[in-house]
Amino acid sequence: MAAADGGDPFLTTAVVFLGAAVVAVPLFRRLGMGSVLGYLAAGALIGPFGLALIRDTGTVMHAAEFGVVLLLFVIGLELKPARLWRLRADIFGLGLLQVTLTWALLGGALRVFGLPIEAAVVAGAALALSSTAFGVQILREKRELTLPHGDRAFSVLLFQDLAVVPLLALVAFLGPATGDGAMTLTDGALALGALVALGLALRFGLRPAFTVIARTRTSEIFTAAALLVVVGSALIMELAGLSMALGAFLAGVMLAESEFRYQLESDIEPFRGLLLGLFFMSFGMSLDWRLVAGAWWIVLGGALGLFLAKGAVLFALSRAFGSEGRDAVRIAALLGQGGEFGFVLFSLAEASGILTGGLPAILAAVVTLSMVLTPLAVALAERWPAPHPEEAPGDLPHAHEAAPARIIIAGFGRVGQVVARVLALRGYDITLIDNSPRRIQMARNFGEQVYYGDATRVDVLASAGAGEADIIYLCIDDRNGARDAVARLRERFPDTLIFADTYDRFSELEMWEAGADLVIRETFESAIALARAGLVELGDGDAADEVIAEFRRLDSERLAEEALSRAQAREKSLEKMRRRYAVEGKGR
Repeated sequence: MAAADGGDPFLTTAVVFLGAAVVAVPLFRRLGMGSVLGYLAAGALIGPFGLALIRDTGTVMHAAEFGVVLLLFVIGLELKPARLWRLRADIFGLGLLQVTLTWALLGGALRVFGLPIEAAVVAGAALALSSTAFGVQILREKRELTLPHGDRAFSVLLFQDLAVVPLLALVAFLGPATGDGAMTLTDGALALGALVALGLALRFGLRPAFTVIARTRTSEIFTAAALLVVVGSALIMELAGLSMALGAFLAGVMLAESEFRYQLESDIEPFRGLLLGLFFMSFGMSLDWRLVAGAWWIVLGGALGLFLAKGAVLFALSRAFGSEGRDAVRIAALLGQGGEFGFVLFSLAEASGILTGGLPAILAAVVTLSMVLTPLAVALAERWPAPHPEEAPGDLPHAHEAAPARIIIAGFGRVGQVVARVLALRGYDITLIDNSPRRIQMARNFGEQVYYGDATRVDVLASAGAGEADIIYLCIDDRNGARDAVARLRERFPDTLIFADTYDRFSELEMWEAGADLVIRETFESAIALARAGLVELGDGDAADEVIAEFRRLDSERLAEEALSRAQAREKSLEKMRRRYAVEGKGR
């Protein structure tokens, strides 16, 4: 597979792929072009039309297709009915119209330019999809995911993700069915039966199975079980003659409302990211850049035409759905490019014989260049003048109408339960996480939705939405784990408030040092309340508040002194180490 001679072929290939990705992806992200373009460039560099370090692109792409399977599983996990219902008008209204109108516009244009009707239909559908990776990443970096234009752009991307599964089926339907590849009525009945059977098995079998596995407290077995669900579902659908991705998507949807969704997403995410990156690299390897260079005017004109056509549709529809002009321009700039699923559809259409010759390479190059244009389009959109107050639409949401703040409570024990119920009385959007199947079952019996997950793992909290949360409460009975979790959360999400419950004053000092914004000892406030009640009963109620205030002041001063003493002790230890190494260095 690798061009280099000597050494283990598998290790050589792995080094080539990982080295190209490690160099290209950070570089492209630093330039503001996104990781997808970095993977494509890395693949083009090492592929047969570049340095020819890797020549067998077919084998690589076949293995990398599993990244798309994992991506659809994660998309299925995100489709909570409550979220779909809140965004239903934008998802199934704006999203449906955008895909349909853009598909018709681009497909018609390609038909006019002489493409066969099947090729025009598939290429138009692929080009109608935008890049979820680009759109969501830009919104997250700018912290605009929950703003009106971010909410609407995300809804469009969500519908496009939903549309991928039927589009994959459309490619299989339009592909030439010959000989043994033709699906008979019996085959169709078997495929439908397999689909129903898989759905029932996932619906009623997954939660009990994962509950049993979670009780073992063995993280690697839980990860293995998650991969088994995805691989098994994909295999069943493939054996039934359907798409592997359909099985994974169905498994994700069936688990979207389960308490295990965040832990599953965090366990699957590393595999999904690496394999999807490998898929993009394999597509970059397959691009014949000499062919693209020979038709550069078609690629450039196609990319500009795609961005303008899709952007015009998005702008018009966004305005029709109530967005003000500046937001509509931002949505058009965010979603005017082609998307990563375009590469998936192009490769499947080429394998099915729908797209032939150099057309897949040209279309992929058009999508790639449209992605390159996205950062420039977004920068230009931000220069669009904001409306004057007197010209602003009257239906813009007021501050008191904004979506409630997002709260994550990690640990649903004694403290977490009280915090959750107090905040729930004010209607805040709360996500509850715990690693005890028994507590999760008890909470479900009382109508509470608690998700299974290891709250000391930042990737689990990130899957639960830590990046968009206003406050994260850490109420877990693990002194060392809680301290490490605070440090990692502070490093990854520096602007998020972290409130922590802890055991004693020594643990409190550690939590402050790790970066918590507020730390409360479990027994501190209850002991103060008991002491105050005693003062009142003893007839000293008039002085109770003053006495407690003085106690709090003295306790805070003592805590500050202990923190200073710990810092000085650490500094002395470091100084001793520096002197020791200095002496040893002179001795050598």
